[in-house]
Formats: sequence, C-alpha cells, structure tokens
Amino acid sequence: MPIVRVVSAAESAARDRAAIEAGVPSRALMRAAGMAAAGEIARRLRARLTGGVAVYAGPGNNGGDAWVVAGALAVAGVPVRVAAVGEPRSGDAAAEREAARPALAAGPPLGSERIVVDGLLGTGSSGAPRGAIADAVRAIAEHRRLGATVVALDVPTGVDATSGVADGAVRADWTLTFGALKRGLAIARDVAGHIVVLDIGLGAAADGAGAGQELPALVDAHYVRARLPEIRADAHKGVRRRIAIVAGGDGMVGAAILAARSALASGVGLVRLFVAPGNVPLVQTAAYEALAAPWPADDAGVRHGIAEWADALLLGPGLGHTPAARALVERVLGGTRIPTVVDADALNAFAGQPDALATCLAGRPAIVTPHPAECARLIGAPVADVLGERFDVGRPLAARLGATVLLKGVPTILSAPDGQRLVSAAGSPVLATGGSGDVLAGVVTTLLAQTGDPLESAACGAWVHGMAGELAGRRRVRGVLLDQVIDALAAAWRPTARPARYPVLAELRAVGEERR
Repeated sequence: MPIVRVVSAAESAARDRAAIEAGVPSRALMRAAGMAAAGEIARRLRARLTGGVAVYAGPGNNGGDAWVVAGALAVAGVPVRVAAVGEPRSGDAAAEREAARPALAAGPPLGSERIVVDGLLGTGSSGAPRGAIADAVRAIAEHRRLGATVVALDVPTGVDATSGVADGAVRADWTLTFGALKRGLAIARDVAGHIVVLDIGLGAAADGAGAGQELPALVDAHYVRARLPEIRADAHKGVRRRIAIVAGGDGMVGAAILAARSALASGVGLVRLFVAPGNVPLVQTAAYEALAAPWPADDAGVRHGIAEWADALLLGPGLGHTPAARALVERVLGGTRIPTVVDADALNAFAGQPDALATCLAGRPAIVTPHPAECARLIGAPVADVLGERFDVGRPLAARLGATVLLKGVPTILSAPDGQRLVSAAGSPVLATGGSGDVLAGVVTTLLAQTGDPLESAACGAWVHGMAGELAGRRRVRGVLLDQVIDALAAAWRPTARPARYPVLAELRAVGEERR
C-alpha cells in the first residue's frame, strides 16, 4: 500500500505545485479529483442517485472539482443541478464549468435532492464562511435536515485544513479528500463524517514537497498488520514476554488494574504489578492473572523484581503527585535499562524538567505517553500551544528525551527521536474518559516488550487501542465502559487490511454519537 501523508494546507499546496512542476497539468489534477469523487459517490451512494444530486460550486479550484463531479454524474444519467456561487477564478475551473453545463438539468437545486455535493471552499480557505458562501452553507444544512446525504470535496466548507477549526462549517456525512489526509480533517471528525482519501495522480514528486522534512504518515490496518509480532502455536508465557507495572498509589489502584488487564488482553505472557502496599490485596482480587507486590523499597528490590525479571516496564499510572512518587520513579529508572513506557504521574513528576527525565531514560528504548496537558506541564508551555502545534510539538521533545513521544488526542501523534512522525486517527469519544490512557499504556508496553521498537510499538498500540474504542462504541458513547473497550481488543488485534481499490488510499470511519 502507498504511504498516506498527513498534511497542512500549505503542505497540500506544495505537493500540488511539485506535481505540476514535474509535468502534471493542473487541469489533469482537477479532472482526476472530480472523476474520482464522482466514482465514489456513484459506488457508495448508488441507491440515492435516482433522487437527484445538488452540487454547490464555489469560485475556486474546489468549485472546479465540483463542476467535474456534476458533469460526470450527469453524463451517467443522474439528474444533477448546480448552484454556482461566484464566477470561476481560474481558467481550469471555468473550462470544467463549460464542459459540464450541456449535460446538467436546468435551474438551481430543487431542495428535494437526495445527495448534496459541497464544492464551495477548499484547503486554501480559512475563517468562517461569509456572504454568499455562508448562504450556500445554510442551504446545504437545510438539504441535510430534510434527509439528504452531504458529500464534501477535499474538506467541508468552513473547516480549516490545518487547524481543524470548523466555525460555521458544512456538516458532511462523507468527505472525499484528495492526495493526502488533511490535518484539519483528522481533528474535525464531527463535521467531516466518513473520510475517504483518494489518489489523484500527484506522483512521487509530491512527497519531496515537505518543506525540507518528511511529512507524517498515516497509521492504518496495513501498517499494523505488517508489524504485529506473531504468537506461534508453540508459544509459552516466557515467549510472550513479561512486563512490570509500577503504578497504583493510594486511592488510584484502578489505573494499575486497567493497565494490567489491557496488557493481558494484548497477549503478554506475565504481568507483575507493583502498587502501594495497602493495594496489594485489591490487585490480587481484581487482576488475579497478574502477580502483585508492594512498590520496591530499595535498589535490590528494583534489580531483582524488575530489571532481572521483566522484558519491559510501565511506570506511572496512578502513582500520585507526591515527593515519594518522584523518588520511586527515579529509583526504578535508575536501577533498570529495560525498554520503558513512562506514563501519567511518572511524567508529571518531571513537570518543567524534561532534561532530568532524559537523563533518567538514557540507555534504553523508551516511549513517553502524555496527553496535551501532561505534555504542556513537561515542557512548560500553555496547553493551547500544545494543541495548536500538536503535529509538530513532539518532534523536538522526542529528540530532547531520546524517546518516542506518543501525544494522545484527536488524532494521536507519534514522534521518534530521528524525526519520523506517524499519525493514528483511530478512536472514538468512547475513549475520552478517565482510565483510557491506562488501557493504552498496557497495550503499548506489551508491544514494546515483544518487539523492542518504540515507534512501531507506540503506533500499533495507539491504532489498536483506538480501534477497540470504535468497536466497543459502534457510533455510541453513552453507556460504554472501559471494560467493553478491553473486551473489544480481541477483535482490534485482527486488523482487516483490505486489498487496495483504486483510487482509495485510506478511509476513516465516522466516529462519535450518530445523529442528524
């Protein structure tokens, strides 16, 4: 499968320019986008075509794409009406308008069409729609209220392709995006609906258009399937590896139990849980497959209980915010060099001190798993800055720590010390609850123990965890518990990597509660 890049608006434009400079005519790209979109509409929404299609075409190249879609569907016998908002600003868009017009039904949309195509504004726009464009957005919303399926071309009008800000945006059921996944779509999932990335023939030249650095790649089922370690028929618990989890302070033992249960559901052979002394009986009752012991009190306890026993270490879930927790983290990290995942309170223990954490992590494969607020505390920045730079903030932090950074969120961004970046967009709001990060940590630590590769373990773990959330919810959020997410891991570990169907490069299912 080709690599699917995740790009900003500027990076998307740079890729288009690179393809054009390499010899691909700009109008050929417009026609490829429109024809690919028309084909997907005809294939996926076949039963609705007889009810007619309303196309809203803006003045830019996105409008040109819309004219291609309108013409292609009309030539195939579909009743199509176009609402043109403004005169085309490019020769390509004007030419496609003139090519489509003879096949179209006369007059503007009737309001009764069963499919509406949003081709008003593309990746180059920002800010809330204004004037006639805003009026057209309201018209599309009325179509949808009456039961029409809304298909957006490249991005829903009003969605910032870089930031995902969706002020006054079209709410699409489907978004057919071209050449790469736009960053904003991976964030604005509520308004993007089901996202399909379509190849439009940008070619190899486009991948050299990353402003001097490699663009992040999308993690999908093909990526995960190719990298999951095999568990052979003759495997035993030692072959499946052993992990130690240092977690579970007073009043927070649930975090440790969730991490242990998710690790066991992820195929690890043995789990040893180190928790606050008073929590040992609780762990033995709630996670009875795991071994249980109190936190190691000295260097010998770390050496014998963790360093000489485990293949990987998870440090942090529910440790608490106390000087004793910081001392425990430093003792455990100082006495081990095994592959390590640093999560939650173990990260908070180093708030504002990333260099101190780097010193403690030196000499081992490592992954840190902050959510945006934990990342902000670690680097001493406002949370808003981390969210605004979520695709980029992990790169310098990973280099500084010498560890892979898994920045949780919508989407999850993986950054390696060598500059590689991956994006996992799997997941649903089911995972937006306390304890979800502990489940993720157990999955990732299991993979790290079995592969020793921090970036691949973090990427595969994030995708599998996200897919379990999707499977557990199935477009529901209320009423779904983390126990159900852990149960859904069984299915998520069997990624369905369908054969490629040109021109589809990748798909992201609609997530969140289903409503109209």
